[in-house]
Amino acid sequence: MGNSDSGKELIIITGMSGAGKSVAVRAFEDLGYYCIDNLPPALLPTFIKLMKDSNKELTHTVVVMDLRGGDFFASLNDAVDELERDKEVQPYILFLDADNETLVRRYKETRRSHPLVSNGRPLEGIRKERELLADIKGRAKQIYNTSVMQPKELRNTLLEKFSGDKKTSFSLNVMSFGFKHGMPIDADLVFDVRFLPNPYYIEELRPKTGLDEEVSSYVLKQEDAQTLITKLSDLFEFIIPRYKNEGKTQLVIAFGCTGGQHRSVTLAEYYGQSLVKLAPTVVSHRDLAKREG
Repeated sequence: MGNSDSGKELIIITGMSGAGKSVAVRAFEDLGYYCIDNLPPALLPTFIKLMKDSNKELTHTVVVMDLRGGDFFASLNDAVDELERDKEVQPYILFLDADNETLVRRYKETRRSHPLVSNGRPLEGIRKERELLADIKGRAKQIYNTSVMQPKELRNTLLEKFSGDKKTSFSLNVMSFGFKHGMPIDADLVFDVRFLPNPYYIEELRPKTGLDEEVSSYVLKQEDAQTLITKLSDLFEFIIPRYKNEGKTQLVIAFGCTGGQHRSVTLAEYYGQSLVKLAPTVVSHRDLAKREG
């Protein structure tokens, strides 16, 4: 791929506007590459110098260069010419393409204008761009035609080809929250546990939280809590590996009760320990500091 004797890897993603460059850069981010989107070609030599001077941070790097970079076509070819004379960092050009019909359809679906003909027909800009990109396409080491590829297919193709010894990370974030403070906006799965008996109404448990053994024991000993745990455990063992296979890098599971102090904290702590067998797990309690009176 883009490796050289110095161990520095530089992948340049370019190609037709609308062919999937944003999907590609996210795939490389998931592989742990240092990614820069929309790097002006004129700045590429400066960035290469930074790569050479860095120890580890810029060992595996991806830059996306496209029409947003201004005076793009001439400066990109000049930058690649200069790089190809470099003995330390050799560029690996990844070119994304698609047929004209597909690109026109994508522009219509997104209701965006082509950057080369902002007031004209998308097809005019596509044809002009294809002609101007012919030279850099000829220098590409890998060309993907995404005409019949869904974003997921492109992502999986890139992950498979460029992963090497790298593996995409997948982690679980189990959180608690209180509905009275609002729903979490970043949760993938939300479970309302307000049907369980509330320790808040037991005087000696009210000032405590689900982090205290007295509260967690009270919640977990309830028959409904045990039934819930049995059913959710079966669900998690089924769906979590499938989320991982789907390509997600993180799954946020949220448990909510009224104030986010007792029941939700107990369940989040329980699953924070039990789910580690499926994936690295982090537990957080969004509203624990918001003490109830």
